[in-house]
Amino acid sequence: MTKVLAGKVVLITGGSRGLGAATALAFAGEGADVAISYVASEEKAAKVARDVSALGVRARAFRADQGDPSQSEPLVRAVVEHFGHLDILVNNAAVAVQGKRVDDPDLDVAALDRQWAINVAGVIANIRAAAKVLPEGGRIISVGSGLGTRSLFPGATDYAATKAAVNGYTRGAARDLGPRNITVNVVQAGIMDTDMAASAAHNLPPSVLDMHPIRRIATVEEVAAAIVFLAGPNAGYITGSVLDVSGGVLS
Repeated sequence: MTKVLAGKVVLITGGSRGLGAATALAFAGEGADVAISYVASEEKAAKVARDVSALGVRARAFRADQGDPSQSEPLVRAVVEHFGHLDILVNNAAVAVQGKRVDDPDLDVAALDRQWAINVAGVIANIRAAAKVLPEGGRIISVGSGLGTRSLFPGATDYAATKAAVNGYTRGAARDLGPRNITVNVVQAGIMDTDMAASAAHNLPPSVLDMHPIRRIATVEEVAAAIVFLAGPNAGYITGSVLDVSGGVLS
């Protein structure tokens, strides 16, 4: 079977675990060489790189903190120096700070500011850095959230706003980069079985599955497949879009 992304190089931020790791394996399965970034989980990142390499492609993990936008340019430069080029950027790294309403006197503003730095400023810096080196027909895909377009429960205001901001930036970047046939899209994921989701699970209402026509959470493989599709040859006319992979929540 033809591997539709053979010869391509993808950079996946936050690729040491969860959706990032699943996405790395999915791209490798289609023949792409894979770069992942990580902040602290060096051993986990190294294992993902080994697992990806076992599928017959090149792989390497790079340390970079998306919460520091100044690290985006060096990260992209290091990927290009190692692999020779960069064709696809997947903005996956993010954090979720939830559980307190905006009028809560104990609101952790520092944590919320860090969330904005990672989820928005870091994503923007990655897109700007990658846009300088992506070839004609390159791809940029950011991982969003159903909360970016819906207010499902209280205590997630800033997180939802960060994801809404990425949706807006995506539409603008798609317009800017369209003349180079570079597509820019969001895969808007619902609840998944990941470490990040588990850390926020205690803030979800017990009735959360009642909001879903498909009464289960997503697998990381399902969301990864959508990301890979948008990076592939059959998605060249899809740009500025938000692809919802959330089980029809409140549809």
